[in-house]
Amino acid sequence: MSVAVSLKTYLADWAGSDASRQAVAATVTAIAEAGLGIADLVARGPLEEGLANIRGVDPNAGGDAQKELDVVAEELIREKLLPTPTAFLASEESEELIPLNPEGRLVVAVDPLDGSSNIDTNVSVGTIYSIMPYDAAAFAKPEDAVMRPGSAQVAAGFLAYGPATILVATFGEGTQVFVHDRRTGEFLLARSDVEIPAETKEYGINQSNVRHWDAPMQRYLADCLAGKEGPRGKDFNMRWVGSMVADAFRIFTRGGVYVYPRDKRKGYDNGRLRLIYEAFPLAFLVEQAKGGATDGTTRILDITPHHIHQRIPLVFGSKAEVDAIASYY
Repeated sequence: MSVAVSLKTYLADWAGSDASRQAVAATVTAIAEAGLGIADLVARGPLEEGLANIRGVDPNAGGDAQKELDVVAEELIREKLLPTPTAFLASEESEELIPLNPEGRLVVAVDPLDGSSNIDTNVSVGTIYSIMPYDAAAFAKPEDAVMRPGSAQVAAGFLAYGPATILVATFGEGTQVFVHDRRTGEFLLARSDVEIPAETKEYGINQSNVRHWDAPMQRYLADCLAGKEGPRGKDFNMRWVGSMVADAFRIFTRGGVYVYPRDKRKGYDNGRLRLIYEAFPLAFLVEQAKGGATDGTTRILDITPHHIHQRIPLVFGSKAEVDAIASYY
């Protein structure tokens, strides 16, 4: 029986003697350590009831209700990143970039606790991160470092806090899945070079909002619901958790497509998910697993942000189904 490779060993082998890679490795290690602290808090469930409470009356920087645990998760990540080569932290929870290491050569963007609205229902939630290179001399102001296309990412991933604490990560050389072993305290490589099946009969979407969607998305769903007798020629299943990291991990495990379109409701006309904190890292992970990611008309990694908290429609998963959805537009 082969010995499972730890995250520490994997990162050391990947980085070698390359200083830039070593910086990324140290940063991912810190995020993983912060994730274990967040996982412990999440695992206490109702015993940490106060952490599920809405914080104050003002929403976070992204315009969503902010829970106490969102803030705690951000602080855990910030503390772990302080000794790393991270110059700035961009967070969904903060209006502006958070300065960390003045000598840092990386900028990190995070959604500290994706799916926090589900925290009191025992649904899997997670942390999403994106890492880009940073050179103070190359940018007029720090915010410019994250206002680049997603293709500028050097690493990305997410932690899912569920029955197991799982790290899905890419360094631009495939997508890897690590699982936290509670007996050893290590993240161990469970699946390497994950490939999302190109074809699928499974989609994830909040179908209750169909009346608000644009005509192309309404046609797509109608064709799926028509099954074998319809233009798609096959029967579909719908699977929707409503916590993106949980839905994403299902896709990395067995394929499928995740769809969060824009719609006609106030605040949803440009989509609801954050481009920098959610769409960029998920798109990078998915493409490295041979899947696809689009806003319906444009490849996600080709989009240049115009605002640090910009929202966007998002479709990702099995490549053939992502392409099929894009064809409706």
